Amino acid sequence: MPTERSGQVFIRSRSVVSRTVAGETLIVPVRGKVGDLASIYSFNGTGSLIWQLLDAPHDLADLIDAVAEHYDVAPEQAQKDVSQFLDDMLSVGLIQACQTDMRMGNTVNVGTAALGRPVEHSSTPTSGELGDYEHAAWETAGSH
Repeated sequence: MPTERSGQVFIRSRSVVSRTVAGETLIVPVRGKVGDLASIYSFNGTGSLIWQLLDAPHDLADLIDAVAEHYDVAPEQAQKDVSQFLDDMLSVGLIQACQTDMRMGNTVNVGTAALGRPVEHSSTPTSGELGDYEHAAWETAGSH
């Protein structure tokens, strides 16, 4: 696992709202107390699982284990996909990385990327050998 993530936990940003509609997780950043409807994000099933877990702080290992177990995929594949998803979500400010103070059991916010313009991104589902597993993917509303 990447050493730069040692001691970090991840959690949803407080400046977003999310809803699950017809099995799809939709995320809307909130700026100035108003939803930014030009920046609606949607997650596939794997991204939705990670998002649900991030309702509470989790470290990278927790997230990898959950994805690997839920979808019965190799930990190496889960690690690659979860790490990419976290990097993407940090870059657009949908999640925060916090440093864990292991001595006290506290978390300290180490900052989050400012919300910038939405990044156009989507991922193609993997081949049938992985069943219903898809690489954790997301897209903005305008990227269809």
